[in-house]
Amino acid sequence: MPMAFSPGLLLVAGSFAAFRLLNRGLERLVPPPPSARRNRWKWRNIWTSLAHSVLSGGGALAGFYLHPEMSNDLVGTHPPGAHSLVAVSVGYFIEDFVDMLCNQKLHQSWELLFHHSVVIICFGIAVLLHQYVGFALVALLVEINSIFLHLRQILLMANLVHTTCYRLNSLINLGTYVVFRIATLAWMSRWLFLNRHNVPPATYAVGTVGMAVMTPMNVILFYRLLRSDFLKSRREKEE
Repeated sequence: MPMAFSPGLLLVAGSFAAFRLLNRGLERLVPPPPSARRNRWKWRNIWTSLAHSVLSGGGALAGFYLHPEMSNDLVGTHPPGAHSLVAVSVGYFIEDFVDMLCNQKLHQSWELLFHHSVVIICFGIAVLLHQYVGFALVALLVEINSIFLHLRQILLMANLVHTTCYRLNSLINLGTYVVFRIATLAWMSRWLFLNRHNVPPATYAVGTVGMAVMTPMNVILFYRLLRSDFLKSRREKEE
């Protein structure tokens, strides 16, 4: 079957179109508050990202719960639904890349654009080869934390910083950041290192670059969150 008609690629294209339509319709579904009306595209973008995080993070968690055998073989073993979920995520990351490229200045978004490029390449390999899908699904566990990161941005844009909801979300955000982001990426890096002899050199190189890019970015973001939501508020109380 020609690559152009690959079911995985068709699913990627369908996902891109679906998230694009969702992005366009979100302003009516979730109207921006007055404080967010000057940045309508970002309001839509965050809600679109939240929808993807709920779908992909929840789907990845359900995948490992329903198919625990997948954790024993992250290269060749995966249920059909896992491959579809990774393909849907590729479509989302392409849509988000295009959305940021069209609506945000490059110096403000280059870090995320670079991150998305790495993810699209890594996940794209899994979709095209039907291999490493389990590894990609482990990476999607990170999206569980992204749910609370996106909620944080929504609350900030809605000027709801000084609320119980924001403080509760900050605590959950920090906890899930350690469990589903830092610990997951550390485990993925360890798996890649231990299995380096069983992974083709090109794939190993791509995976290593991906881990090398994402790990420091996530450590820096963790520090920023800790400083902004906890250290800063503590200093303000002391003053």
